[in-house]
Amino acid sequence: MVEKFENLQKTLRLTEIFYSIQGESSFMGLPCIFIRTTGCDLRCNWCDTEYAFHGGEKWSLERILRHIAQWPCKLVELTGGEPLLQKNLPLLADELLERGYTVLIETGGHRDVSVLNRHVVKIMDVKCPGSGESETNDWENLKRLDQKDQVKFVIKDRTDYDFACEVIGCFGLQNSPKLLMSPVFGVMDAQQLAGWILHDGLPVRMQLQLHKFIWHPDTKGV
Repeated sequence: MVEKFENLQKTLRLTEIFYSIQGESSFMGLPCIFIRTTGCDLRCNWCDTEYAFHGGEKWSLERILRHIAQWPCKLVELTGGEPLLQKNLPLLADELLERGYTVLIETGGHRDVSVLNRHVVKIMDVKCPGSGESETNDWENLKRLDQKDQVKFVIKDRTDYDFACEVIGCFGLQNSPKLLMSPVFGVMDAQQLAGWILHDGLPVRMQLQLHKFIWHPDTKGV
């Protein structure tokens, strides 16, 4: 009981918490609560959340859980920044699961995902060359995923696409886990990417960041 109380007093540094429509992954289109942590140790060329690199505010786990209870939603995404930089993030995930939430995490793929409860749905980037961070990929992470988890490739150009295809083939990802491809918004032509996927018969889900079509792409907190 004492340990439980102490855990709830532990903190994370957050940039924002908001309730919106999930714009990516196989959960696209569903109402979702987003908990965005502060800080990232990568600098992807196409990053659209640079405002989460610095600043933020310390929130206790107890305050976070109380805050999100206001919304009629049991789907939560932990995002950033890079959420796995926060040492108390796994504790928050455990508390959310205990309260009946479905928990997703968006992570860059360079941090060990095995620190998380196995029931957390991991949506993990594999960084392609166009990100400028492809050397940071922790390839062991691909072995730490299961059928419920998802691997995302953000595609900037043909080089990125070919890289993604090579990774899918080399690691035998055709059947597990779920595969996502997303064109860099405003850079990669979505029709062209769709054409490549169709031509090669890739077993991937193409996604277009739905939230950027509902709201202005620069809008925060939606």
